[in-house]
Amino acid sequence: MASSATTLKVSMTVNGKAVSAEIDPRTLLVQFLREKLLLTGTHVGCDTSQCGACVVLVNGRGIKSCTTLAASCEGADVLTLEGLANGVELHPMQAAFRAHHALQCGFCTPGMIMAAIDMVNTHGTNLTDEQIRAGLDGNICRCTGYHNIVEAIRNGAAAMAGLKVAAE
Repeated sequence: MASSATTLKVSMTVNGKAVSAEIDPRTLLVQFLREKLLLTGTHVGCDTSQCGACVVLVNGRGIKSCTTLAASCEGADVLTLEGLANGVELHPMQAAFRAHHALQCGFCTPGMIMAAIDMVNTHGTNLTDEQIRAGLDGNICRCTGYHNIVEAIRNGAAAMAGLKVAAE
């Protein structure tokens, strides 16, 4: 598609791969990821930045992609759930969620995992339950009581010690 007044070209790195596309300037990052790149691990739960199912890392920081314009990520490094595993080997945070049964329906899980990695990037790998609970503010799970999620994040963070997660 040729550039016109109604489209713009956006380029970024997503999960380690350079991508670019012509988009409507109003395209949200979650739409870009899901519809242009077919990366459907990032979920749309509320469209109002309330539930956290859409959290991805942009330049190593957790953001809610349902209220972020894709154009604002020009040149950024974006990491989604699909970019975490190393082949069939799960990322330590993914493995911790699995081991601690920190999911039920799984709809919130991608956002929870990405928010957890943001907590590690922000606070380090020795997270307290209070830091975890505060860090989950803005991520809603309608199925669990959060106990297993907190346990999984604490254990996943400890397992991440020394692991570089996102580009700085």
